[in-house]
Amino acid sequence: MMRMKIIFVLYFTILLPLALAKLKVGFYKTSCPRAESIVKAAVQKRFNTDKSITAALLRMHFHDCFVRGCDASILIDSTNKSRSEKESGPNLTVRGYELIDEAKKALEKVCPSKVSCADIITLATRDSVVLAGGPSYDVPTGRRDGRVSNINEVNLPGPSLSVSQAFQSFKDKGLTMDDMVTLLGGHTVGVAHCSFFSGRLTNFQGTGKPDPSMDAGLVTKLKGICGNGSNPTAFLDQGTSFRFDNEYYRQIRAKKGVLKIDQELADDRLSSGIVSRFASNANSFRTRFAQAMVKMGNIQVLVGNAGEIRKNCRASRAAAFTRHPLCSRSDPLNGD
Repeated sequence: MMRMKIIFVLYFTILLPLALAKLKVGFYKTSCPRAESIVKAAVQKRFNTDKSITAALLRMHFHDCFVRGCDASILIDSTNKSRSEKESGPNLTVRGYELIDEAKKALEKVCPSKVSCADIITLATRDSVVLAGGPSYDVPTGRRDGRVSNINEVNLPGPSLSVSQAFQSFKDKGLTMDDMVTLLGGHTVGVAHCSFFSGRLTNFQGTGKPDPSMDAGLVTKLKGICGNGSNPTAFLDQGTSFRFDNEYYRQIRAKKGVLKIDQELADDRLSSGIVSRFASNANSFRTRFAQAMVKMGNIQVLVGNAGEIRKNCRASRAAAFTRHPLCSRSDPLNGD
C-alpha cells in the first residue's frame, strides 16, 4: 500500500505537470507581455532592408524542427570539443542568425531568461511571412531550448529526392503528404544555389540534354544565371520572387520548377492533386500553410521543465562552451 502511495504521489508531482505542459497562444502574456512585439520589431527592421529574410527564416525554422525537434539546436555554435548542426552541409547556407541574436538581446533587457530561442525562431518566421504578404496566424509558444547540437544528427530531405522519398522524412515527423506539399510552398520566396539544380540544365542523368520536364525557356534563363561558375542563386519562383503567394504552384504546373523535387510535386500522382488545388485557390493555400506551419512548429518540442531557456542563443547554459575556431566566421551566403 505504501508503495502504491509513493507511485501515486510521484505521478502527480512529476509526471502529470510534464504531461499537462504544452504550447499555447499567449504563453508570455504574463511573464513577458512585450515578447511578440519585440520579435516583430526586429523582423520588421531587417525586412525593410532585406526582403529575402523571409526565405532565410523559413529555411532556418524547417532545418531546426527536422533535427531534434523545434528546440533551436540549429543556433548553437560549435566548440573545440564538438561540431554543431551549423557545420553540416545542408546548414552551411542557412542564414539569419544575427536577427535571432538581435531579438534575443532585446528580450533579455526586458525579460531576462524568459523567452526561448526556439520561440523566437518560430515567431520571427511567422512575422516575416506576414510581411511578405503571407497569412497571419497565431503561434502557440512555450517551447524550451535544447542543450545538444550534433553535426552527425543532421539528415534532411534533399532537393533531388523523389516525392515518395521526400515524404518519408515528413512522415517520420508526423506530417502528411498535404503538409509536405503545403510547406514546400514556402519556396515561393526562396532561392537555390546553381549547384542544386545545374544537373538538370545540360546533362540530365547522363543524356547530354536538359531535363525534359523543365520548360525550355527556363532552361535558357537558368543557364545564363549559372554560367559564370561562381555558384550564384536563382529564384525558385520566377514570377513574384519576394511575395508570399501561390504563384509557385502555378509555375511548377507549367514545368517551371527549378529544383527536381519542386517539379515532381506537380507531376507525381501522390502530390499533383494538391498542387492543382493550391494553384487554383490562393486562399486554400494560405489557410493550409498557416495550419501546416503550426503543426511543424510542434515537432518534438521541449516544454515544462525540459531543456532550458538560453541567455545566449548560440550556446547552451548547461555547459561551459569554448568557441570553435570556425564558428567565429560570418555567414555571407544566401540561404536556399
